[in-house]
Amino acid sequence: MLRATLPRLLSLVIVFLTTLAHAEVQTRSIEYTHGSDTLVGLLAWDDAVEGKRPGILICHQWMGLGEHETDVAKRLAKLGYIALAVDIYGKANMPTSPAEAAPLAGKYRSGDRKALRDRMTRGLEELLKQDLVDPTRIAAIGYCFGGTAVLELARSGADIRGVVSFHGGLSTESPNDARNIKAKVLVCHGADDPHVPVPEVNAFLREMADADVDYQFIAYGNAVHSFTHRSAGDDPSKGSAYHADADRRSWNHMRQFFAEIFTKPDDGAAPRAD
Repeated sequence: MLRATLPRLLSLVIVFLTTLAHAEVQTRSIEYTHGSDTLVGLLAWDDAVEGKRPGILICHQWMGLGEHETDVAKRLAKLGYIALAVDIYGKANMPTSPAEAAPLAGKYRSGDRKALRDRMTRGLEELLKQDLVDPTRIAAIGYCFGGTAVLELARSGADIRGVVSFHGGLSTESPNDARNIKAKVLVCHGADDPHVPVPEVNAFLREMADADVDYQFIAYGNAVHSFTHRSAGDDPSKGSAYHADADRRSWNHMRQFFAEIFTKPDDGAAPRAD
């Protein structure tokens, strides 16, 4: 009897190990359009995860979709999500220097916030098209410029569970639109960020409170702008610098936030926070 079952057990072990070997995070580019512009996003998912899963929209910092957002998308995929890093600028407008990025970011950040909301909404539509996405469990996260973008998506009234801003701008042209917010909000902020001054922070807090938004605001001591970006260097006197503790803590706060907002009352199904 034992001899008869050994080949079968060995076969099952081989199948299991083969499955593990081929189960890994996958990525692919997604081209979509908004107006006359072609946009290029990056989708990431884990083959080892079965069935539909929460979807995370990621918006880039002012230099456009790059290595940082790609890494974040892969990390989220490993946690059991499907992630789409969106493109705000378009295929024909990929900056290679701060001088090229400044007018592109300014067009949306200091200019037309409606256009920024529309671009984010278009990315959300692409995420919802993916077969693996659970459309009832969606969140959006953004870094710097992208933090501003996800907050504007929330102010537009997008029907999503939550948004997370990492060292993002907090101002808006339409603070009364906070009454449209359906999502829960998490802001991860550098306490010493010179690019987001105290009056802007206070105005945001009043905006959230006046609209009765379910929000959390976490300020990380000694952290300035771009605290999640290793490429920002280590000199906080420049106003932007990487801060390892703030990076780690904000990532963990985001995971806890996701575990809360994605839990279904009926079955508690959500990727673990720990």
